[in-house]
Amino acid sequence: MARETELLDVLTIGEMVVDFISVEKTDTLSNASTFERHLGGSPANIAVYVSKLGGASAVIAKTGIGAFGQFLKSELQRHGVTTDYLIMDHRTHTTVIFVSSTAATPDFEEFRSGDYLLGPEEISQEAISRTKVVHASTFALSLEPCRSAVIGAFRMAHEMGKLVSLDPNYSRRVWPDQKEAMGVIREAYRYVDVTKPSADDARRIFGPDYQPEQYIEMFHDLGAEAVVFTMGKDGNLISENGHITDHVPARPVEVVDATGAGDAFWAGFLVATLDGNSTERSVLFAREIVERKLTTKGPLPSEIDREEIYSRLEESQAGEKEVGRRG
Repeated sequence: MARETELLDVLTIGEMVVDFISVEKTDTLSNASTFERHLGGSPANIAVYVSKLGGASAVIAKTGIGAFGQFLKSELQRHGVTTDYLIMDHRTHTTVIFVSSTAATPDFEEFRSGDYLLGPEEISQEAISRTKVVHASTFALSLEPCRSAVIGAFRMAHEMGKLVSLDPNYSRRVWPDQKEAMGVIREAYRYVDVTKPSADDARRIFGPDYQPEQYIEMFHDLGAEAVVFTMGKDGNLISENGHITDHVPARPVEVVDATGAGDAFWAGFLVATLDGNSTERSVLFAREIVERKLTTKGPLPSEIDREEIYSRLEESQAGEKEVGRRG
């Protein structure tokens, strides 16, 4: 096992799956016939991106011991993610998800097995004590025993003074019982410091009839101290302690591949936050990472020069200020 003296920046908990992404560009799986195998699951992807940005990350997740589980472990190790807390269980199979390749929201169909069987007793207290951030997604909360495992990990992290972040990526397709979902989500948010809902996430959780400012207030009411509300081409609203403080506009880019863009944002935001940046500057840093992802086919390079990203951030901010003066 890893030594407790080796600190982690981000520990992600929950679904780690094999994504079979269509070779064909299509908004629906019914038009896809050829698929490529990839590491998948939002927590696993975020851990990989944190590592690519030079951070130390680890995953707590459950897979089978067969070829797919071995593939996922190998992919994590290849990207420098700590696998000490990965549980490979011969009694189950690795979860697989088929995903359409599209610049829009992808179509998907999941075949769940091992991911949701992660139990509370399999959450390592040592792992949480080593890390600065504990992160999970709503997907992981959708089924027991993983639900109790994540909430227990959040509670433990909160008691230890760690930063707790939750991706509210609720989907009725994954979790049909919305009343149950709202109860569980409320319980999880008791321990959450920061959350990044998209406009689509908010509509799926609370309904379609509200303005962004109202959705943000709802997430604060659940318990989140900081809310980064992402609105696609309309940019991002930042709210802290119940008050909207900034709007970070989106910049026009030619989208080549949107797969994993949200995970890239999360990783960039968490890494920048741990670097001591303000929430606004962390969002600006995350925007740089997302733009790279959107304009790159497939995954980002194995290593991303964090200092180069900060330099680009300084240049873009200077350029925006100059445009503002001329305007």
